[in-house]
Amino acid sequence: MNFLRLNHFAGLGFALLLALSASAQTTTDSIKYDHDEVFGPITWPVTTGDTRSANGQPGPNYWQNRADYLIQAKLTEGQQDTTITGEVTINYTNNSPDRLDHLWLQLDQNLFKPDSRGAATVPIGGDRFDVRGFSRGGYHIGTVTVIYMGKSYKVNPVITDARMQLRLRTPMGAKGQKIQVKVNYWFSIPFYGADRMGRKKFAQGYVYEIAQWYPRMCVYDDVEGWNTLPYMGLGEFYCDYGNYDYYITAPANMTVVGSGDLQNGAQVLSGTEQSRLAEARKSDKTVMVIKPEEVGQNNNATGNKTWHFKMLNTRDVSWAASKAFIWDAAKVNLPSGRQCIAMSAYPKESAGNDSWGRSTEYLKNSMEIYSKEYFEYPWNSAVSVSGVALGMEYPGIIFCLSNLKNGQLWGDVTHEIGHNWFPMIVGSNERKYMWMDEGFNTFINEWSTEHFNNGEYFNPKNRAANGIARQMLREKDPLMVAPEAQNEYGQYYFKTALGLDILRNVVLGHDRFDYAFNEYVQHWAFRHPLPYDFFRVMNDASGEDLNWFFKPWFFTTWTLDQSIQSVKYVHDDPKNGAILTLVNKEKMAMPVDLKITTTDGKIDTLHLPVNIWQRGGVWTFVYPSTTAIQSIEIDPDHQLPDVDRKNNVWNAPKQ
Repeated sequence: MNFLRLNHFAGLGFALLLALSASAQTTTDSIKYDHDEVFGPITWPVTTGDTRSANGQPGPNYWQNRADYLIQAKLTEGQQDTTITGEVTINYTNNSPDRLDHLWLQLDQNLFKPDSRGAATVPIGGDRFDVRGFSRGGYHIGTVTVIYMGKSYKVNPVITDARMQLRLRTPMGAKGQKIQVKVNYWFSIPFYGADRMGRKKFAQGYVYEIAQWYPRMCVYDDVEGWNTLPYMGLGEFYCDYGNYDYYITAPANMTVVGSGDLQNGAQVLSGTEQSRLAEARKSDKTVMVIKPEEVGQNNNATGNKTWHFKMLNTRDVSWAASKAFIWDAAKVNLPSGRQCIAMSAYPKESAGNDSWGRSTEYLKNSMEIYSKEYFEYPWNSAVSVSGVALGMEYPGIIFCLSNLKNGQLWGDVTHEIGHNWFPMIVGSNERKYMWMDEGFNTFINEWSTEHFNNGEYFNPKNRAANGIARQMLREKDPLMVAPEAQNEYGQYYFKTALGLDILRNVVLGHDRFDYAFNEYVQHWAFRHPLPYDFFRVMNDASGEDLNWFFKPWFFTTWTLDQSIQSVKYVHDDPKNGAILTLVNKEKMAMPVDLKITTTDGKIDTLHLPVNIWQRGGVWTFVYPSTTAIQSIEIDPDHQLPDVDRKNNVWNAPKQ
């Protein structure tokens, strides 16, 4: 694009006087825009103790606590119920400068108790998550034991909805002190676990997708201390990082797949399955580990098998089990030269090249694209599971709906595995700031879809801002509102992604945006960023004060309406130049792209910075025309969510 150069126009002084006169006469009665609201001073909140820096990076005294887990769990199928029985041992490290009088744990399965907060707040018509609870739902907590400073004692937990408080006899020390917590528990697996886990029956058996399956630590951070917002369905999770060592005991006729690395393949897999897995680790093409015709061959097996997995430096783990699984895999090529494996597990109802037969291809390619563009996938495996959940993500494992096909399955797989970057690597607080994981992930999904298989499923129209503009007119709540208080939660996905598109394509350009965005990812990988850290990183690394964008986009429900008010010629002669008057009618401000077509067929594109709106909602300037203008269009590529595009176009009156 060409920037307007007024100094190339003869007679500039007189034309500017005319322009100022025209601007002064413009009516502003219908303008809602207030430049002081957009460009007024903003000071983002700061934390104490130099934990976060002014440039958006972790500060010299940044800290976060750590939780390492040893979990032993058993899946037991019954005629009416299927249960998980387990014991979790949590080794918790308090790296904060604070003594802790108590600990808080999340009991996410309590969402499915009939008297949970989540069940009580489902709309009468239901919703996607449809948390109704069931009579056997929720955790049944057995003994809780604390071991600290060499002393072991039982604790009577204080359980409130989906949280559990452990009041310590001796406060836990600061700056690296460790404590161990052991909890025995069991729960019944819900059929539809708020679209995040559950069980679904297929011809050859149930598929169990198991998540939120162990009591886990709440996060104690430098911002709010203990983060104890309850799990209510829509709002997701906020977890500390640590190492996971877990054992799943299941009926011997089942296949178990899970987050992390299988430790005992020689004990739980046949020789043929081990050989095929080894082949898949070397193959860019999908290799069958369990073929469709082999499913059910172990149905007569009795007793149980125990599957042992490990995953390092992660914030969660999940798993799935079924005797109906077809299983396939392929290698993933990472930028460093390291290789890992992508896998899929699905029943025969999901098979076929127009459906789950390409799941591993979709998973592999997504991992390679995200690793190259943003941050190398840090773990050794990932698996996609077909089942009851429409789409849900955990480190190293994703759950996608069983009947998806072609582009729908691609979209689900690339979105759910994309969450392994946001928030599994960049560990934001999903319970409070849903846009930081869903929106950032939706943004990178655009990139993967454009680059997968020569754009097989890419449609540029999907990026068009018109639909978002219509949504913004209905918007009741800003993006900074926590998920449970949001009436249009789709905005978390699409409005956030559009905002990043605007920053990249309209405001900063690709180079400056990509550099700044990747700075954010690199600095906050395996850490806990706030929204304000993101804002500061983008400002610092791009060299641009973007607060005029961040405040309206994330904190308000303002809309955008840029218009062309008038076109006049200096001395009524196009050869002397044209005086153009633009009006910013609504409360949001954006740069202005203009496509100007003259009667001799020439097309000029101007990019006016957002700063034209710093002093008010009317901007008049001189365009150095030499012939008459035929038409002018604001935002010709439809990259901005303008709520009234009719006033974006000016056509010369017919003679």
